Amino acid sequence: MNLKFAIIGCGRIGERHAENITKSASLIGVCDIIPVKADALAKKFGARAYYSLEDLLKNERQLSVASICTPNGLHAGQSIQCLSAGLHVLCEKPLCLQSKDGLKMIAASELSKKELFVVKQNRFNPPVIAVKKILDENRLGEIFSFQINCFWNRPNEYYSNTWRGTKYLDGGTLFTQFSHFIDVMYWMLGDVEKVHAVGKNFAHPTIEFEDSGAIIFEMKSGVLGTLNYNVNSFKKNMEGSITIFGEKGTVKIGGQYLNELEYQSIDDYEIRDLPKTKNANDYGFYQGSMSNHNKVYENLFKALKNDQHEMVSAKDGLKTVEIIERIYDAMR
Repeated sequence: MNLKFAIIGCGRIGERHAENITKSASLIGVCDIIPVKADALAKKFGARAYYSLEDLLKNERQLSVASICTPNGLHAGQSIQCLSAGLHVLCEKPLCLQSKDGLKMIAASELSKKELFVVKQNRFNPPVIAVKKILDENRLGEIFSFQINCFWNRPNEYYSNTWRGTKYLDGGTLFTQFSHFIDVMYWMLGDVEKVHAVGKNFAHPTIEFEDSGAIIFEMKSGVLGTLNYNVNSFKKNMEGSITIFGEKGTVKIGGQYLNELEYQSIDDYEIRDLPKTKNANDYGFYQGSMSNHNKVYENLFKALKNDQHEMVSAKDGLKTVEIIERIYDAMR
């Protein structure tokens, strides 16, 4: 199957998608409302440049898949346009900023009979895979509680002259920085019953939402958990971790990006020989999350060839949005 891709949004993430698409498929068109960005990405990867999604969809009728790499607030509308044009869609996180839009996206996928997937690259971190496995095998016994810490740095420069920091296109710190951690929590520990939350902006006067938050979760399983986060870690990212406390063991996935197995004490079991993790995305004056887009695309290709292959679905992406909505509702 020779898949033919288009990339919508030609920033740094769009370039990362292009690098992985062109390893195993054809990149036909790229689109950005800033012509210089579209032109540069098209030239680098031998694609055609477009400056509106409508023009791309009108002129490139042979496309198979669209990769949506635009600001968060545009994901829903652009995904629906591409699905309605008969394309499969891989959407960057978050799926959308409102769950009602996520439902419309899923409906468009079902109506067009095309797949809608979402990027959740932290699921491919080796320690995350290992801990998910031992949870599925019940090696920790009954789970009592968990703790998630997300302490990163985003300087004011990060929010200058851009869509970041706006409610309409960014949505909030949990959407742009830490939705992957919410996804891993849901993937490992199930759905949320109750949320208690507070948030505050300490150090970023130009943004329209919080830069710090503290959350207590009561899960449907009865497990109690916390999430503490901020983007005020001095000069650099400090920690991105989840610690799980169970009847038969305690484990902590840490490092800056859920990329290191920092602690384990498990009854009659030890996690061993984990592969080394890749470096995080480096954007010059700040670092992003783990760079596992190669794994995302390997699994995308498999899922499009075999509908039984597991790939992060739009419904999983929607669940992350629903949980974040509940957190922000609790803060208000």
